Amino acid sequence: MKPLFLILVLLSTAWTLLGATAVWIVTRRRCTVSAADPSPITVLKPLCGRDPSLAENLESFFDQDHPNYEIVFGIEDPEDPAVAVAQALIVRHPERRARLVVHRTAKGTNPKVRNLRGMVVVAAHDLVLVSDSNIRAPRHYLSDLAKEFGRGERVGLVTNLVRGVLDDGLGGALASVELAGFCAAGAAMPTLLGEALVIGKSMLFSKSTLERLGGFESVSNMLAEDYVIGKMFQHAGYEVRLAPTVIDNVTTRTSVRGYFDRNRRWAMLRWKIRPFAYVLEPVTSPLAILPFAWALMGPVALAWAALLLAVRDVGQWIAFSGVKRAWVPLVLSPLRELSALAVWIAAPLRHHVAWRGHRVRLSSGSVAYVADPAPARA
Repeated sequence: MKPLFLILVLLSTAWTLLGATAVWIVTRRRCTVSAADPSPITVLKPLCGRDPSLAENLESFFDQDHPNYEIVFGIEDPEDPAVAVAQALIVRHPERRARLVVHRTAKGTNPKVRNLRGMVVVAAHDLVLVSDSNIRAPRHYLSDLAKEFGRGERVGLVTNLVRGVLDDGLGGALASVELAGFCAAGAAMPTLLGEALVIGKSMLFSKSTLERLGGFESVSNMLAEDYVIGKMFQHAGYEVRLAPTVIDNVTTRTSVRGYFDRNRRWAMLRWKIRPFAYVLEPVTSPLAILPFAWALMGPVALAWAALLLAVRDVGQWIAFSGVKRAWVPLVLSPLRELSALAVWIAAPLRHHVAWRGHRVRLSSGSVAYVADPAPARA
């Protein structure tokens, strides 16, 4: 069995080192494309509920240095508390073209896609950016996206890596460690190698191109719409790129229960979309491979696992945020690994998720069927 153990150890080592290298390549790269005449952009902001720091998150989009863009907020419930927040910001910034669209016209079991379908029809520009409400962006965010999109005619979609910020508890801190570690490596390395793994919190693309590929309608009943949209562009021969800008995902008031529920939902989606890859996921975890490494190296395996976790979780945290609070991944990395393994085991045994007030049954390819009403968790 030792040859098999050696293969597992080598694969885990290679994945960790290559993933960390990819993250550093993406975050240290600078786009040299001229922005003399940048394409106009419509920012699509689907809203649902009042997220922590919602006003501050949305306001960061009113102060972008891109010279030509508009903001479209979309919501399905006119009584939603996010309506007042969006309206107040629109009044506060008359210099920026922005509007709020309240609608209940679209159909589909994915509420985000349903919202986007009601919003995109009023977009003034062909180039659209889908951006989640819990994202806070630096001032150069839109300009960097536009530059990356302008790298060539075959660039079809541009996305970003995400870091967690403003965590105020254990759940939020675990989410921040995961975003900077496992999630960043899992998106950066495959995408750089041409196997697109799109992060739906930030997607810039041409709406006319998406329409030719099937449009939002084709993913209206899929919960993993970001992954599918990325594959639509990739399989059509378009390039999917990562912009160097790292955007902030506000993780304030994320409970430990909320962290586990979200991770379980994501794991279920990965299981439904790519079951073979899902089965191999423990290879990306040095803690999961530690027993096999111990059989080969003895106690030295502890140093091997600790070093790889430090390279991924601490090293990529530093790539995102510098050394500030680098003790967070140093302390929480083993706990995050253990929780991820527990979720990995449990997710294939479940078939339903709580999603936006409904109990949703997942089928293959992340197709969702609404079953019984149930309280949704974050």
